[in-house]
Amino acid sequence: MDRAQKEKVVDELGQIFESSGVVVVAHYTGLTVAEMQDLRARARAADASVRVAKNRLAKIALDGKPCASIAGYLTGMTVLTYSEDPVAAAKVSEDFAKDNKKYEILGGAMGENALDRAGVEAVSKMPSRDELIAQIASCIGAPASNIAGAIGAPASNIASILSTIEEKAEAA
Repeated sequence: MDRAQKEKVVDELGQIFESSGVVVVAHYTGLTVAEMQDLRARARAADASVRVAKNRLAKIALDGKPCASIAGYLTGMTVLTYSEDPVAAAKVSEDFAKDNKKYEILGGAMGENALDRAGVEAVSKMPSRDELIAQIASCIGAPASNIAGAIGAPASNIASILSTIEEKAEAA
């Protein structure tokens, strides 16, 4: 890799570190190509990404970035999983680590906050942005449906009373 290519990689990594909601660092020693492809597919499905980069270049790219605290994790064979959603990459990494013992999560960063192994696990258990939006929408919609039910209930009750009276009149 020549100097221009290295500069391009450092720029790309810098943009990743700058724009990601969460970055998870893990060791992947011993994973097969198929297992790495599985990790990438899971990440893609969750709107996250996976990147393997030279630790030295990643440390250069981290300089001055909010998540510079992960520089200590960049030793050995490391892989970065990242996403704009502050939860997606952590969920993907945790799920993959459960299925693959060779994939060892070291830690990560959520903005300026450094995450250790337990921190990544805690973040992975949080609801994603889409899940939060759905919960908020259901909370907003629940009172409206209760009001609609309350308004419609008297009319429904009158209709059932009239139906009962009509049935009794026909029977008599």
